[in-house]
Amino acid sequence: MASELQKPNKKNRGFYVKMRILHKGRQPEKSLFFKYYKWVLWFSFTLYFLTSFLISNKPIPLSKTRVSGSKSRVLFESVNKTSHKSKPKNPASFKDLKIYIYELPLEYNEDWLSNKRCSNHLFASEVAIHRALMNTYDLRTFDPYEADFFFVPVYVSCNFSTVNGFPAIGHARSLISSAIQLISTNYPFWNRSLGSDHIFVASHDFGACFHTLEDRAIDDGVPEFLKNSIILQTFGVNYKHPCQDVEHVVIPPYIPPESVRKTLVKAPLTGNRDIMVFFRGKMEVHPKNVSGKFYSRKVRTEIWRSYNGDRRFYLQRHRFAGYQSEIVRSVFCLCPLGWAPWSPRLVESVALGCVPVIIADGIRLPFPSALKWPEISLTVAERDVGKLGKILEHVATSNLSAIQRNLWDPAVSRALLFNNHMQEGDATWQVLDALYHKLNRSYKRSRVSSQ
Repeated sequence: MASELQKPNKKNRGFYVKMRILHKGRQPEKSLFFKYYKWVLWFSFTLYFLTSFLISNKPIPLSKTRVSGSKSRVLFESVNKTSHKSKPKNPASFKDLKIYIYELPLEYNEDWLSNKRCSNHLFASEVAIHRALMNTYDLRTFDPYEADFFFVPVYVSCNFSTVNGFPAIGHARSLISSAIQLISTNYPFWNRSLGSDHIFVASHDFGACFHTLEDRAIDDGVPEFLKNSIILQTFGVNYKHPCQDVEHVVIPPYIPPESVRKTLVKAPLTGNRDIMVFFRGKMEVHPKNVSGKFYSRKVRTEIWRSYNGDRRFYLQRHRFAGYQSEIVRSVFCLCPLGWAPWSPRLVESVALGCVPVIIADGIRLPFPSALKWPEISLTVAERDVGKLGKILEHVATSNLSAIQRNLWDPAVSRALLFNNHMQEGDATWQVLDALYHKLNRSYKRSRVSSQ
């Protein structure tokens, strides 16, 4: 670990102007400029120091950072132009939490946005969280010595080069490793904490294992270079698993909040729901054996075989761009596992007021301190899929109204949606709340408490 680095002391700068005008008898009247030049001079110097202050408080891009030969001091040169619009207040619940965002070369993030899907698909929380933190001015710091946490914005879910249209993530490990090499070489902050106060997003099937198939993900495990960091990931189970063998926060998959709002304009949350049970998605009639595993552990196949043709169930196997209009018409929405236990249907169902029926044994759901999942959803064991009709009929005639009343609380859907500008209680807010409870990992706080 690198030796402790001391923050350079800031010296106060000021300017003092004193002028004496000696009067000897009655003086002739001065020109208009000479009479008011004191005020002109004062205004000029005020403008000069104000400009100097604004320049000195801009962010520190990695590409413009110079490291001195001495390891005890780092000289930063800032040239980035950042315009601060209206600044939301620092939420009281986060007190003085500060996050520094590395400004990496564009090939690590912004260049991927040339494909519009990058910022809108189910894995796009890596983009959404970055944007929200960039806009959260009072929590973001441009002085890394003030930071509790360091956010490393690397987009690894935007390589849409596969035939089936899903993003390839084979490059994820090398891309993140390269980013870590860059920041550990140019900055002192990774080395001093071994990355324990650094944050990454892994919004794929099996989180920081970076593989779409569970067996391969387990074999590869979490890369050694990430094992000391904090991972924001969609994958989470309530039993020991190699892909969560790292400090992490379970986050929801990304659903564009704009699409939810547009759907609710056309069909209100409390409107007519004429579909009892809904599911649209991949349901294999004859499931394929892939490396000894079957998609959805055959749960979706069993749903199709058991309930296709049942008038209570509206099941569709093909894509439909307007499927949110079907969710908002439904009472129960099935959320079965795919290759991984989590599903974007969970967020869409909650946001559109359809009771999510979670069929994924052992799944760990996001933000349990903010969302009382047993009161807004149903959980059905995978082995009980054949009893699904009876289970949902019983709920419909007993406690459905209570579940819907809890589910339709605006705070519930808000907690699962990421916004470009953080809103109180939204998904980014919940992430920050989780990080606030991990302040023991902050190098800055540990140094202060030990003194």
